[in-house]
Amino acid sequence: MRKSMSEVFRSNARKWAGRASLTLGALVTACATQPAAPTQEGDLLISHVRVVDFSGEAPDVREDVFVLVDEGAIIAVADTQAGLIADVEQDASGLTLIPGLTDMHVHVWDEAELAAYLSSGVTRVRNMSGLPFHLTLAEQVEAGNVLGPHLLTTGPILNSTGPNAQVNHQLVETAEEARAAVAWQAEQGFTRLKVYSNLTREAYGAVLEEAEARGMIVTGHTPEGVRGPGVPFEAPFDIAFEEVLDDGFETIEHVESIVWHGLSDRQDEAAARALAKRIAASGVPVTPTLLAYHNLWRVAESQGAALVRPGTEMLNPVVQQTERDHQEFWASQPPGPAAQSDAFYGRVTRMLQEEGVMLVAGTDAGIFTNVPGLSLVEELGLMVKAGLTPFDALKAATDAPAQVLGRKGLDGCALEGCAADLVLYACDPLADISCLHSPEALIRAGVWLNKADLTALRDSARNHNLERTQENVLGGLAAQGVNITALGLN
Repeated sequence: MRKSMSEVFRSNARKWAGRASLTLGALVTACATQPAAPTQEGDLLISHVRVVDFSGEAPDVREDVFVLVDEGAIIAVADTQAGLIADVEQDASGLTLIPGLTDMHVHVWDEAELAAYLSSGVTRVRNMSGLPFHLTLAEQVEAGNVLGPHLLTTGPILNSTGPNAQVNHQLVETAEEARAAVAWQAEQGFTRLKVYSNLTREAYGAVLEEAEARGMIVTGHTPEGVRGPGVPFEAPFDIAFEEVLDDGFETIEHVESIVWHGLSDRQDEAAARALAKRIAASGVPVTPTLLAYHNLWRVAESQGAALVRPGTEMLNPVVQQTERDHQEFWASQPPGPAAQSDAFYGRVTRMLQEEGVMLVAGTDAGIFTNVPGLSLVEELGLMVKAGLTPFDALKAATDAPAQVLGRKGLDGCALEGCAADLVLYACDPLADISCLHSPEALIRAGVWLNKADLTALRDSARNHNLERTQENVLGGLAAQGVNITALGLN
């Protein structure tokens, strides 16, 4: 009987951990018998494949090569098969291989969603609203006990009371409360903090100081401070956008939020260009998340029909139930103004690219409109529609995230020494970005998953465990101090 994908994944993980190195005698023999082509042994050999890497300023394309994988890493990319030996060989004639994709802004609510990411070629995600169960889930993925993309996570969102406060936010008003919240997150094991729009100046300053003292990473929305009367059209923000640019953010999230905070929500092309130059000068990367607003327009334009389009069955039902008010609101909105804003956010994204801002691809997947996995493919399509080349968009989902995460040359690449997290297509994504909708195969940590496997993963993502979701999410909220009973969530 064929083993399940998770069983294969665990079996390979154990084999990689326990594999002994070649003995000196074996090396001497190999050199004596094949001096021109030293033997290299691995777990998997991908033969006759076209390889595209995005680590440079232009695509690095190699035709009809052989990729040898061992213990979850690429150990050779060769023009011939001479000297390459593997336990399994896969003929990839006619296929294009690229690094697995990274989604730098997701919201994971249950492990079932992880399968959806893999089915769309996504091999790494950064979860942007963490709860304690995410730390455990990340460990399970790395141990091979759960099949999914590598999972990074922030802690719970740090915010203050105000128009953008949500039930899953860890609300802090004072410096003392902010320091205590950061300390709690560090004690839980979080190393990455996400700040949000309503943070008061006092709380935000304390978060930065505490993060620096503890060596924690800060990312998220640019805090605005207390939103007084007339903000932003008649009065300035309490914390100016420019004040945040040199605060050491890993990334700033959402072009929509940048327009709101940096341009006072004005669709001013000249001001947007000047702002893009200032962001570029600061060196801070940006996650545009064009799809987050684009899908709101789709809901408005379709009068709600987009909420049940194909793929939305992979969205978590527990979370969907809590988003009913938002769904109804956007289904009733006139589509015209939303379409105008959607187009402007695309133009701003192009400006950021033109002015030299590093862009990383993210989607807000997991919110009520954005399907895990599929959303990244749609996001890259929107980036190309905005004026980026397919190479630029793919770099934002491969090499750029690796740079931001400090893993340049280890992840997001298809070269010797890179992680064997790879995706293959029967088409050329450099010629047509829509090619990404149809991955032919995926290699996750060196394990080959064929098209049928990817279909099975997508099918499994529709099987939600509502009890597990409630236990993980409600338990996490209670741990960070949310009164579940008072909110009627128990």
